[in-house]
Amino acid sequence: MPIPVGLNLSSIGVTTEWWLDAARAVEEAGFDSVWIWDHFVSRGRLDDSVLECWTMLAAAAVATEHVRIGSFVSNVMNRHPAVLARSAVTVAELSAGRLELGIGAGGHPAEHEAYGIDFPPRPLRAGHLVESIEVLRRLFSGGPVDYEGQHYRLEAAHAFPAPDPAPRIILGGETPAGARLAARHADAWTCFGGRLEELLPLFEAELAAVGRDRADVPVLVGLEVGDLGRDLGAAARRWMEAGAAELIVHDVKPHHLAGILALV
Repeated sequence: MPIPVGLNLSSIGVTTEWWLDAARAVEEAGFDSVWIWDHFVSRGRLDDSVLECWTMLAAAAVATEHVRIGSFVSNVMNRHPAVLARSAVTVAELSAGRLELGIGAGGHPAEHEAYGIDFPPRPLRAGHLVESIEVLRRLFSGGPVDYEGQHYRLEAAHAFPAPDPAPRIILGGETPAGARLAARHADAWTCFGGRLEELLPLFEAELAAVGRDRADVPVLVGLEVGDLGRDLGAAARRWMEAGAAELIVHDVKPHHLAGILALV
């Protein structure tokens, strides 16, 4: 495969047994990574069963051996960044450093209404996102950390064990503002293939403006299952030529899995 390819396994309407078995099958098939999204309720029927992201990542850390595992992507409004940092470091240690930390501004108001979790307008959520990345980075140092932001505050915060290396922070951004935020603040950027042609020039221009090297901030392109076609290698080459460093096949449901595994 010309670039790494991972699968984002659906967490909706599935059991923990299926999800972990699927993660092991993805690893055995030779894929590079396994991902799970971060929602508390379904985007469809609100009474569908939904597996919780970070609990499942901890289980995947133990159930697999070498495949990278990650959140695609964690909703910044769902957890205080200090709580997220401690969860992430624990999963990083369980997985011997295989964790990828995807994070974004969130986009499912229904679950926030259901759970009573704040869901401010997108510009305010972007502020939470920038500060959360800063808090995560500082706490990954082990501390003690002092931080005074508009949304978060830390005072002599210790955070051991400190990860070595720290998980890569991947910002999910499907808007021009999101692409620019990723260029400024993240270790990598992810967006879906349908937006790449529009947003990549903005991302690259912002990288240049802040003096960051394009090679140091890779682009992970998300693809829907139907976008793969019958030749995974050809799809990977096509997206690599378009600017992708990695691919993530999104929302892989049980009836998709065998067909995708057979493409390797």
